[in-house]
Amino acid sequence: MQFNELNLHHDLLSGVDAMNYIQMSPIQELTIPIILAGKDLIASAQTGTGKTAAYLIPLLDQVIRSQSNQTSALVLVPTRELAKQIDEQIEGFSYFINATSIAIYGGGKGEDWDQQRKALVHGADIIIATPGRLMAHMKSGEIKFDHIKCLVLDEADKMLDMGFSDDILFIIKHLPAKRQNLMFSATMPKKIRDFANKILNHPEEVRLATSKPAEGIDQQFYLANDTQKIPLLAHLLKSADVQSVIIFSSQKMMIDKIIRALTKLKWDARGISSDNSQEERENVLRDFKNKQYKILVATDVLSRGIDINNLSHVINFDVPRDAEDYIHRIGRTARAETTGTAITFINEKDQYRIRGIEKLLEKEVEKQSITESLGLGPAPEYKVASTKKEFKKSSGHKNKSKRRFFRPAKKPSEN
Repeated sequence: MQFNELNLHHDLLSGVDAMNYIQMSPIQELTIPIILAGKDLIASAQTGTGKTAAYLIPLLDQVIRSQSNQTSALVLVPTRELAKQIDEQIEGFSYFINATSIAIYGGGKGEDWDQQRKALVHGADIIIATPGRLMAHMKSGEIKFDHIKCLVLDEADKMLDMGFSDDILFIIKHLPAKRQNLMFSATMPKKIRDFANKILNHPEEVRLATSKPAEGIDQQFYLANDTQKIPLLAHLLKSADVQSVIIFSSQKMMIDKIIRALTKLKWDARGISSDNSQEERENVLRDFKNKQYKILVATDVLSRGIDINNLSHVINFDVPRDAEDYIHRIGRTARAETTGTAITFINEKDQYRIRGIEKLLEKEVEKQSITESLGLGPAPEYKVASTKKEFKKSSGHKNKSKRRFFRPAKKPSEN
């Protein structure tokens, strides 16, 4: 189904066409009519399937038809990067219409607070915000959302994982009771359903290929000790046709270490973590998108909602803590029906996490062991285990924490 088959305002259709949106993705085809009908919605689909456009396009159609001078839509997102990206997408879609938006997020300079406050007071058609930052502004008492017609929770599962549930509920208490509610999530665990029951009113539900990576991703698992990871990484980067790659690490402390190692090997790499200022993160991400350098090293702050074209590789320097995070990480590549490669390094202590990932994938992935052939020594042996406890048992590890608190019985002479 094409966008011009929908009953959208002709000026909005011109903007959609200018953004090269012609054929609707499955999630867009299923959800846009529901949103246009004014119904509440809970929708889940894998990352990279077009969820953002699925709600932005009907929201902008409502904006142009209402011609209101008040904020009519509020979009809550987990990260500043996603807020900024959505704001840029609105700018593209609304090129031919009179629609305004503003992104509200923390981490910037002091003057950013005053600029955001003034913008919130004067209003914009659509506000995109991280919950914590918006709640901080609202507590000043100057911000009013009396005319909000639609609330969107984007990447709802990630927001709950980050502990934003109380902030979201605080914000909702200050919104009109009569409004449309849209919840988009890459996954649909029980906690999301329970949260949806608190805020959605008889919602329509759309579920599309939840927790499955794109078919175009070539997934590769490599066994390696921690000391073998960087030379193995260097070998794979050298042998692969790398156009652009994001290397994910669960530990912030590893970002600079990986970058220093790659720099010594003449690779141009830069990094992003929550320790960077907003300006630094924006500059690094902008230069990466503009192909100023090929390698970006990041924590999971970039695993959700960031749209980077032609990303050829994703490398997990370590196994993500949760199976769902694996899906989000590798979902940065092979977007919009392209192809890409996802590489994951598995050390001995992270092996138990692989069972959960393969359960989500509904298939086993070959574990490659090439370190010895590269002169790096033998790779760790892969031991199948579904839990950390099982892995420790199979590996001969003992639970030291239990021994630490063990007290021997008193001797008879001490009684």
